[in-house]
Amino acid sequence: MTGFLAVVLAYLLGSIPFGLLIVKAMTGADVRRAGSGNIGATNVLRTTGVAAGMLTLLLDAAKGFVAVWLADRLTGGDVLWMSAAALAVLLGHAFSVWLKFQGGKAVASFVGGFLYLTPVPVLAIFLLFVVIVAWTRYLSLGSVIGAGLFPVACWMILHPDWPVLVAATAGSVLIIWRHRSNFERIRAGTENVFRFGRSKK
Repeated sequence: MTGFLAVVLAYLLGSIPFGLLIVKAMTGADVRRAGSGNIGATNVLRTTGVAAGMLTLLLDAAKGFVAVWLADRLTGGDVLWMSAAALAVLLGHAFSVWLKFQGGKAVASFVGGFLYLTPVPVLAIFLLFVVIVAWTRYLSLGSVIGAGLFPVACWMILHPDWPVLVAATAGSVLIIWRHRSNFERIRAGTENVFRFGRSKK
């Protein structure tokens, strides 16, 4: 029962749309009607500014970290339920119950959740992400390549129990699927390049 509770709490925590709430509080605007329409840190950064974007990034990552931490505490460190919570928080962010099951791309929550569960592979993939973004200036490409290689990094570095690999693989598939529109824009040459600040109108 405590494991099931941990997963439900992880989903509900993931469902909190911090980007939407932060932009609403700071400007009164609905971030879903600006830029890409996404509630995540990248769109908040581009449409509202560095402070709002960084706060969104930190809170979205924190809810992933806290969700797995809660699962750890509630289940006595049961890897199965911790892995399930890591996946549940991503599903909450991507399909928020508060936003009629719409949501963001879940990258920050993915990082936060697996930073608790598998910290070394996350740090290794983060370094790869930085290199890819510095080279291409596409955050989306760095996110997708990082997510795609994350299960491999988990297996090579940790050789973890099967629930961790299943959660890592499922989470990676979700991240890649949520970025399908970015792939289309990259092919069309219309994808936004990374600039650390608000986009000029």
